[in-house]
Amino acid sequence: MPTLVFTAIPDEDETRLVERFTIYAKYFEAKLGVPVKYLPVKSYPAAVTAFTNNQVQFAWFGGLTGVQATLAVPGSQAIAQGAEDAAFTSYFIANTATGLKRSMELSKDIAGKTFTFGARASTSGRLFPEYFLRKAFDGKDPEKIFSRVGFSGDHSRTAQLVQSGAFEVGVMDHLVWETELKSGKIDPKLVSVIYETPSFPDYHWVARGDIDAVYGAGFTKKLTDTILAIDDPKLMAVFSRSKFIPAKNDDYKVIEDVGKLTGLIN
Repeated sequence: MPTLVFTAIPDEDETRLVERFTIYAKYFEAKLGVPVKYLPVKSYPAAVTAFTNNQVQFAWFGGLTGVQATLAVPGSQAIAQGAEDAAFTSYFIANTATGLKRSMELSKDIAGKTFTFGARASTSGRLFPEYFLRKAFDGKDPEKIFSRVGFSGDHSRTAQLVQSGAFEVGVMDHLVWETELKSGKIDPKLVSVIYETPSFPDYHWVARGDIDAVYGAGFTKKLTDTILAIDDPKLMAVFSRSKFIPAKNDDYKVIEDVGKLTGLIN
């Protein structure tokens, strides 16, 4: 039986991800009865490419990358998501030296500041934040709202860049913010949340459409059931999720629509 390989978008520090997902590889191997390996990738597009090229047979994607992957590989299916992913949010954060305070609306005072997104293909670090920015600023491109726009590459890096003052404002995954805050990597005296976005669907597990042909009839269901059955708090802590729940491609249609509006999906 060929080794079953999976990957995940590199939304946090790579060393940490390898450590965490190696634990999952062992879990999957024990439950599925086939050799399982985690393949680290350097970028969000690389995760989609690995999936498209069949270097990996399933993956933990963000909302946008998951939609890109399912569109690229016919028959691919969203099979599970975190309970928190059905209604995910992003935090706009600011260096406290800006004087920006938390508000219920996206403050027009962020205009003219330096700003960083996360990865270019991030759902919570780019796609929906850009959509909400355009709505708040009459359809303007981010480059016309801010004095300088950057892409940090991942959520942890966004927090570091805004905290250091390299960028005045940024946007990131709300769960990574909470995790970094608890671990002491974020100093609330230096950086704070100024706005929480409306909710949107985000991270999910996606399986290639040809898994059953390779690993036997019903294997996709077996993989799905294995993910949904995870109840070990240590395993769930890897994802900062309470549990996994079923998912289907239609749950992410809004991402395809917003992706087309912002030009991130053709």
